Amino acid sequence: MIQDHAMKLRNLLKTNSSLVTIRTSLLSLLFAIVIGGAIIAAAGYSPLETYTAMFKGSLSSRKGIVLSLTQATPLIFTGLSFAIAYRVKLVNLGAEGQLYLGAMAAAVVGYYVQGLNQFSHVSLTLLASATIGGLAGLFIGYLRIRFGAQEVITSIMLNEIIILFTSFLAAGPLKGQNSVTVQTERIADTAMLPVLAKQSQLTIAFILAIVIAILLAILLNKTVVGYEMRVTGFGRRAAETGGIKVWKIYLVTIFISGAVAGLGGASQVMGVNRRFVEGFSASYGFSGISVAALAVYNPIAVVFSGIIFGILRAGAMTVSRTTSIPVEFVSVIQSLVVVFMAAPKLGLDVIGLPKRLYRWIQQIRTRQTMRGGQAHE
Repeated sequence: MIQDHAMKLRNLLKTNSSLVTIRTSLLSLLFAIVIGGAIIAAAGYSPLETYTAMFKGSLSSRKGIVLSLTQATPLIFTGLSFAIAYRVKLVNLGAEGQLYLGAMAAAVVGYYVQGLNQFSHVSLTLLASATIGGLAGLFIGYLRIRFGAQEVITSIMLNEIIILFTSFLAAGPLKGQNSVTVQTERIADTAMLPVLAKQSQLTIAFILAIVIAILLAILLNKTVVGYEMRVTGFGRRAAETGGIKVWKIYLVTIFISGAVAGLGGASQVMGVNRRFVEGFSASYGFSGISVAALAVYNPIAVVFSGIIFGILRAGAMTVSRTTSIPVEFVSVIQSLVVVFMAAPKLGLDVIGLPKRLYRWIQQIRTRQTMRGGQAHE
């Protein structure tokens, strides 16, 4: 009886695609940490000391956990942005620019709109950020549909334009008075997001990110639009043959993608910086690619993936304060995650390399022994 249940469980683990993708994600993260440790060691630092300081700083105290979740918040937004677009095989690399637009919109509405209560002001500010981010995504989608311009190229180019444009606004017409750095005026208190932990920058934006992940999962799996998105992701020609208007699906998806990234920018202005600050993003948009890849583009899994990367980032801050190890090693781990997710067999090949080398050496020895025996005869 027990053996039968064990056999069923073993078959389930082999056949269930969801469990397979979870296993692939965990292995990719493990490979990235191991290879990252090897790189740290090659640079002359102690991997054990580095990872101990990292996880101790991000998980061993309330302050560390709060910081990890704070760091995870924008990563969840940008991870969801990339994941939802990729479900229809659109590669939206413009999340960084859409993040900046959302942040600038939050700074403008948060400061210049007056006379509203907190609920109304926060809602209006979030709506403005989502709308402007969505419109930026819509423009990328329009270029793809109307002119056949690849969104990979147009979104990257648009990033630079948007970032420079927002810097111009923050340094010129919207610059805060008596401000030495390039930043806007401080937003009104009524536009601030309520905090989840006292004396911290962790706000309800974290809860909002989770809610959006759930809504996107429902959209993909429980609605007609979601069905059409999934079919389009499997193949454009098949979708068109089935009567699906692919161009509409592209526009709807890229708008949602940009809107979610815009909310990520709003979360930083309304909860962390309290204004738009030039260069505020620590590559949140591009890090969202790693977050989405680790989650295999599943909206719910993006939440957990974002928290993992938030832990890494918070831990890296501790490492940079307590050791001489540069914080950039976290970027190395993120990049390795993408590599192993893009080529999952690579990690398995790395693990199996010593075994294959051993077999190869044994085969050579066997052949030499056989040749020696034949020569003796």
